[in-house]
Amino acid sequence: MTAVVLLLGLSVLLAACGGGGSASGELQDSYTVVSDNSFVPFEFMEDGELVGFDIELIKAIADEAGFEIEIETTNFDGIIPGLQTGQFDIAIAGISITEERAEVIDYSDPYYESGLAIGVPVDNEDIQGIEDLEGKTIATRLGSTSADYIKENIEGAEPNEYEQLDQAYLAVQNGSADAILYDAPNVNYYIQTEGSDSLKVVGDLYQAEDYGIAISQGNEALVEAINEALATLRENGTYDEIYSKWFGEAPQ
Repeated sequence: MTAVVLLLGLSVLLAACGGGGSASGELQDSYTVVSDNSFVPFEFMEDGELVGFDIELIKAIADEAGFEIEIETTNFDGIIPGLQTGQFDIAIAGISITEERAEVIDYSDPYYESGLAIGVPVDNEDIQGIEDLEGKTIATRLGSTSADYIKENIEGAEPNEYEQLDQAYLAVQNGSADAILYDAPNVNYYIQTEGSDSLKVVGDLYQAEDYGIAISQGNEALVEAINEALATLRENGTYDEIYSKWFGEAPQ
């Protein structure tokens, strides 16, 4: 009787050690991905569907890594808190890699090189670069690295932070802000497609930064799987194909 009990106990122990697996040790079958819906050309709504460079890339990564994804959207400033609380597993939304964010989330390897650009009304000749933004009202996005940059580097400037990017561009177009400072690919894309008659880009590319796929902390297997899939997509040409579709040419 005692031997049977011991054997049963050992079986339960072995099952507990070998089954299930932790989030850090094993890859799951599916994950919840969060993104934004107004950061063209990375993620935006078109004919009722979420499309863009980031959306195609994360789908290709999931296919290559062998897991399913369910994509949700939220305001940009809610993405990091959502990862911290476990509401989302993965986030892809043009998220700059910063030391501060890396303290509370994990990142994939960089997948896009970016920086900040200035957009002003087409008839504005006073603002030619970052030094001309001192004391000005600058539109940008709530919770973005550009908002932090304005506060920390541009003396006397007032950042007007908006949840939706179209509100930021509209603020410059209607005169309630002097300029917009935001991620260069988005500023350039907006001006080329929507604001060519009213806005222009001035100055240089500021604060070069990389985008990374954000992952809730403690998912080492997921980080590794995403990095391996991203590397494979770069090697087999899939990354270049997706990049060319949304930016007109392959990355240099």
